[in-house]
Amino acid sequence: MSTLVDLVWLIPAFPLAGVLILMALGRRLGEPRAGWLATAMMGGSFVATLLVFIGLIGHEGDERETVVTLFEWVPAGKLAVDIGFLADPLSITMALFVTGVGALIHLYSIGYMHGDEGFSKFFIYLNLFAFSMLMLVLGDNLLLTFLGWEGVGACSYLLISFWFTDEANASAGKKAFVTNRVGDWGFLVAMFLAFLTFGSLQYGEIFFEVESHGVAAGTASAIVVLLLVGAAGKSAQFPLHIWLPDAMAGPTPVSALIHAATMVTAGVYLLTRMSPIIAEAHGWVPDLIMWVGLGTALMAATIAVAQNDIKKVLAYSTVSQLGFMFVAVGSGAYVAAIFHMVTHAFFKALLFLGAGSVIHGMDGDQDIRRYGGLARLLPITSMTFVAGWLAIAGVPPFSGFWSKDEILAYAYGENKVLWLLLLATAILTAFYMTRLVLMTFFGPPRWVEAGAQVEAEADEEAENAAESAVETGPPRRHPHESPWTMTVPLVLLAGLAMVAGVINLPFASDVHFLGNWLKPSLFGNEGHLPFGGGTQWVLAIVAIVGSLGGVSAGAAVYIRRRIDPARIEHPFLARAWRIDETVTDFMGGPGRRAFERTTQFDERVVDGAVNGTGTLIRRAGSRLRVSQSGLVRSYALGIAIGAVALLAWFISRAGF
Repeated sequence: MSTLVDLVWLIPAFPLAGVLILMALGRRLGEPRAGWLATAMMGGSFVATLLVFIGLIGHEGDERETVVTLFEWVPAGKLAVDIGFLADPLSITMALFVTGVGALIHLYSIGYMHGDEGFSKFFIYLNLFAFSMLMLVLGDNLLLTFLGWEGVGACSYLLISFWFTDEANASAGKKAFVTNRVGDWGFLVAMFLAFLTFGSLQYGEIFFEVESHGVAAGTASAIVVLLLVGAAGKSAQFPLHIWLPDAMAGPTPVSALIHAATMVTAGVYLLTRMSPIIAEAHGWVPDLIMWVGLGTALMAATIAVAQNDIKKVLAYSTVSQLGFMFVAVGSGAYVAAIFHMVTHAFFKALLFLGAGSVIHGMDGDQDIRRYGGLARLLPITSMTFVAGWLAIAGVPPFSGFWSKDEILAYAYGENKVLWLLLLATAILTAFYMTRLVLMTFFGPPRWVEAGAQVEAEADEEAENAAESAVETGPPRRHPHESPWTMTVPLVLLAGLAMVAGVINLPFASDVHFLGNWLKPSLFGNEGHLPFGGGTQWVLAIVAIVGSLGGVSAGAAVYIRRRIDPARIEHPFLARAWRIDETVTDFMGGPGRRAFERTTQFDERVVDGAVNGTGTLIRRAGSRLRVSQSGLVRSYALGIAIGAVALLAWFISRAGF
């Protein structure tokens, strides 16, 4: 079995090989062969992950951890960092859904990117992103994790701004890159502090030091807070969430891969990996993580209620669901956080890819106000999308119910107000996702009216019968189902969204599969519910009633029209609480002036002091150089004068 675990290096090797081959032969391969090659590389990576998973299952408990070192990377005095891969339950769980969902998204992209001029380049970026993400989760030390962390950040910039000829896309890529740099600062300083404290960046050595000698609560708190800054940037938590909605400017497969299934979960992974440090921190630190997650989840859910761009609704939904995971981490429910991360990867990737299928069928239109009645014309897309909707809404027995209910139970054990607000967020989730589904797939086909109106205006300009165009003219849009390369991933993800809850059922410890599997990676830091099964059943029933209530409220507003939607879709919510606008105004006004003054201070004071010191020394040297004439008799005279002076000094000290 150990030989299978030793194959862990193959997991990132496959996508790296895809990058190198496509860089050399991508243009020659062309479409669709370049896409099939990249997809095959991701499939190979998934198979390698399965083999390592099988190898780990063959071990018991604490033996389910292996480090495979390829070579020494950074030998610098006390700092010794290897290129090594950590195969343990947590890293392999992450690698399984990164490679599995990633392979499906690669397959989907073959159909979605059909005809694009940068077809092969797009798949280079996708494979490079997958390689970076796998380095992040498999690295056995903080520096290697940081390498992958920066890699996914760079790839997100390349992919978000892939269609960079559009100014909005280019700006969205830059915004994501700059915002993530703020979070990266936190990770970097946390890494420095960890090395200063433990003398190593290896996870195994850090955790051994914590277990053997402990760590000061203040130091642990500082490390965790800095890691929280990094996690908030990568996982789009308030106030560093502003980049993710704009990142929807990229191609839809990018949204599914980066902003639903993989990259945005990196922050949750990092905090879970560092659970032994969180356990040593002051009590207010996990509370901070928990309340940041709650505030982000609730805020993003209210914003999603009023969005009309199908991808923006899903973007704010992602921000909200990540908030649930942060609440779980802060509550000590690490298994629940990873459980929701896995189920979220399935149903949110499904929803994003489904949205891409709708956009593809609607000739690029993303406004749900111009949708409606698409269920009949896009049958596979609509059925699979409904599965994702029921999963994220928390309707049993779909996967999202099980993972979200577990987080709600831990929240109830921590704080009743926290639980109530998180429950309200879950109800809002069911409401805005119902709104999205009903406005997209059901009701009258509003795209027909829009298309007919466009035709009428065109005929009127041509001074031909406008009335005839309105009555008989065909619409500009012709909704159609996507090709099989796009629908097959939808069907597979829909199946996973329906049944993935079985990996961690709450009925007994024997069916708590994920919890038992992850136990060695959590070092006994997993929290425990402070109440029995009876209370848990009551909370589950309340959660079910809340989810169904959210669905019913959505139907009442958007099907029965019992409430005017304008009363709910408030402009303040549509403008995302004006947070983004405020940040933009500040950065373009006082912030820009402050940075300009900082630059002036750096040039005039800091650089001035350095340059002034150099100028002073240079001038002093020029003056002293005059005394160095090169004449031997001048030097002899100087020596004689020095000798007389020394003699006089000794005589004076002797008291003569």
